[in-house]
Amino acid sequence: MVAGWITCGKLTMVLRNRIFLLLLRLIVGGVFIWAAVTKIADPLTFAQDVRNYRLVGQTLSFLTAIILPWVELIAGLFLIIGIFPRSSALLISGLLLFFIILVAITMLRGIDVECGCFGTFSRKADIWLILEDTAWLIMALVLLFSPANEFCLLKPGSRVSN
Repeated sequence: MVAGWITCGKLTMVLRNRIFLLLLRLIVGGVFIWAAVTKIADPLTFAQDVRNYRLVGQTLSFLTAIILPWVELIAGLFLIIGIFPRSSALLISGLLLFFIILVAITMLRGIDVECGCFGTFSRKADIWLILEDTAWLIMALVLLFSPANEFCLLKPGSRVSN
């Protein structure tokens, strides 16, 4: 029982460590920026990747291919530079949860598809992708709920002075 408290205490110390949280922000934000840039560079391929999931038609797949990468890019940048980091972590967590559910549904439907995660660097959407996205989701949730994730250029409710 005492060993459990010691481990829990060490984990709490790590999760409140500002350097650790900044490192997490750089990693998670960087991955989302990288994913966004590869999709922005080739929107037609990404539109086809979206279409391959067979959930939306051609028009929505094109709209997704144009809008989603920019949302990922802004969320990643904001997370790294500290503009509304909790909101960015919330948005990234929501996207990851959506991606996990999308891949799971696609697998259950028996559709074999490339994930489209990193443009031409994508790989097969499978259980390993779900596990990887779950790890990213855990990191984003740590950033969302950690009380020590304070470095922030703009906070909700703050005013920019002249």
